[in-house]
Amino acid sequence: MSTTAASSAFPPPSSHPLSPAFPGRAPWGTAGKLRAWQHGAMEAYLAAQPRDFLAVATPGAGKTTFALTLASWLLHHHVVRQVTVVAPTEHLKAQWADAAARIGIRLDPEYSAGPVGREYQGVAVTYAGVGVRPMLHRNRCEQRKTLVILDEIHHAGDSRSWGEACLEAFEPATRRLALTGTPFRSDTNPIPFVTYAEGNDGIRRSVADYTYGYGNALADGVVRPVIFLSYSGSMRWRTKAGDEVAARLGEPMTKDATSQAWRTALDPRGEWMPAVLRAADRRLTEVRRSVPDAGGLVIASDQDSARAYAKLIREITGEAATVVLSDDGGASQRIDDFRTSQGRWLVAVRMVSEGVDVPRLAVGVYATTIATPLFFAQAVGRFVRSRRRGETASVFLPTIPSLLGFAHELELERDHVLDKPKKAGEEDPYGPEADLLKDAERQKDEPDGEQDQLPFEALESEAVFDRVMYDGAEFGMQAHPGSEEEQDYLGIPGLLEPDQVRLLLRKRQERQIAHSRRKPDEEADLLELPAERRPVVSHKEMMELRRELNSLVGAYAHQSGKPHGVIHTELRRACGGPPTAQATAGQLRQRVLKVREWATRMR
Repeated sequence: MSTTAASSAFPPPSSHPLSPAFPGRAPWGTAGKLRAWQHGAMEAYLAAQPRDFLAVATPGAGKTTFALTLASWLLHHHVVRQVTVVAPTEHLKAQWADAAARIGIRLDPEYSAGPVGREYQGVAVTYAGVGVRPMLHRNRCEQRKTLVILDEIHHAGDSRSWGEACLEAFEPATRRLALTGTPFRSDTNPIPFVTYAEGNDGIRRSVADYTYGYGNALADGVVRPVIFLSYSGSMRWRTKAGDEVAARLGEPMTKDATSQAWRTALDPRGEWMPAVLRAADRRLTEVRRSVPDAGGLVIASDQDSARAYAKLIREITGEAATVVLSDDGGASQRIDDFRTSQGRWLVAVRMVSEGVDVPRLAVGVYATTIATPLFFAQAVGRFVRSRRRGETASVFLPTIPSLLGFAHELELERDHVLDKPKKAGEEDPYGPEADLLKDAERQKDEPDGEQDQLPFEALESEAVFDRVMYDGAEFGMQAHPGSEEEQDYLGIPGLLEPDQVRLLLRKRQERQIAHSRRKPDEEADLLELPAERRPVVSHKEMMELRRELNSLVGAYAHQSGKPHGVIHTELRRACGGPPTAQATAGQLRQRVLKVREWATRMR
C-alpha cells in the first residue's frame, strides 16, 4: 500500500475517537488527537501492512495509545476479528483491559481457558500464562483472525520456554504488534517475532520498524526532563570474616566493596536513607507548589526494606506511605488508588518499575541494588510521563559509578544484540548484568539468595549531597544534608523549561562556589570542588589510569634518561597531589597530560 493510500485509509487525527493523550489530557507537544510519533507510527504501519511490526518507544511516550489505535483500525476494517494482549504482569494485564475499555474494545483480563464470553473482543494474558498453555492460544488464533499485541516484547526472551511458547501460540496470528521501551537484553536469547540484521561488524542486532527515543520525546515535550540528585557519604560495615571496612560512596572500589558500601547506604537503620528520604520529601514539597498532586516513589530491593522505608516516611512526613509488594493480592488496587489520590509517597518492590502508569509520579528514590541499564531505564520511565508543559522529574541516587553512567546515557538508543564476541583475555562486559537482569524481572519477592551473596553487617552510614546531573552535565559541590547549599538544589521550581533548568543549576553552582571561597580553609570539611572536576570512576577505570600513567612515564624515562621515580616526583611537583597509588582520577589525568606534554617538547 502506498503512503498516500495509507494516509487516506487512516482517519485524520481530529476525527479519531481517542482523546489527545489517551487516557488523559494532551500535554504540550502533541499533534491533534494523537501525538506526532503515534500518528507517524500508524502511517508507517498502514503503508507497509506488515504481519509483524516492532515499535520501540521510550517509557512514558504512549505505546498503549498507539497499540489500541491500531487495534481499533484493524477491527474496524475487518483485518482482524479479535485481539490478544500479552503483558509481563497481572497488574499490567488488567491495566490494558481498562485502557481498551475506554475506547470500546472489550478485553477479558481474567481469561484462563475455554471460549471467550460473547461480550468480549479478545483477552489480556501474561507471558507466564501463555507459557503454561500455548496450544490454547494457538487454537484461538487459528479459529479467528487475531491481532496479538506483545507488550514489552523483550520479556518473551526471559526463558527459552516463554519464547518457544510465544512462537507456538502466535505463529498462526494474522497480525503481531511488538512493543517495547527497552529492546536490549544482556543475554543472547532471541526475541520471538523480532527481525535481526547483521551489521558490518558481523553482529546481529534487532531491527525496529518504528523508533521513538527519549531524546526525541524530550524535544517534543512528550516526556519530562530528569534531574538526577546524587548522594555520597561515608559507609562502615563488617564482613563475614569479622573485618570492619570503611569507604566512601563514589570512591574507586572493587566490585564487592562497591556492592557492600551500596547496601550499607540503603540500610534503613543507618543515617544515609533517612537523610536522602528527607531531601526527596523536601523536593516533593517544592514540586507540589506548582504541581499540587505530584507524588513520589521509592523503589526498594525487598519487602523488609520497603516496609522500613515506609515507616521512615511516616516519621518524616506524618503521613502514611502506600506500600506495594508484588506478591500481595491487593497490590494492583493500591496502585490504582494511589494514581487517583493526593497521597505523597508510594513505596514498591520491583513491580512498579515497568509499564505501570501513574503520571503524577514526579520524584523518585532509587533504593535498590539492581544495576542493569534495562531496569534503570524502566525505573526512571515511571517519572517521565508528561502531563503539561514545563514539568520536571527528580530522581535521587547513591553515588555509584554504574548508576551515574546510566543517568548520563539516558538518551542512548540500544538494540538487542544476539552476538556478543569476547576477545581473548577480556572480561565479558555483559556477564555481570545477566544474573541481575533475571532478578530485576522477577514478578514475586521470593527468596533469591541475594542476601547471602555478600554477607556483611552494616554498621553506620552518613549522607552527603554530592552532585546534580542534568542533560549530560554535572553541577554542584558537596554539601551536608539540611544545609543551605543542598536546599539551593532541592528548591528548584517544579515547572521550568529545559533551558531554564540548566541556567538555574549553573547559577546555583556559581553561588555555592562563591560561598565556599569566602570560608576559611579550616572550615572546608568536605571536598569543595565543582562536580565536573570530581569525576566518579570505577576501580577498573582507576587501574587503567594508573597503568596508562606508568606506561607513559616508562616511555618518557627511556626518552629522557631520567629514572622513573624522579619523573613521578616531578609530576607531583608540577601537578600537585599525593603519590600515584593515592591520587584521584582527576590528578592522574592531569599527570598523563603533563607527561605527554613533556614528551612532545623533546621531539
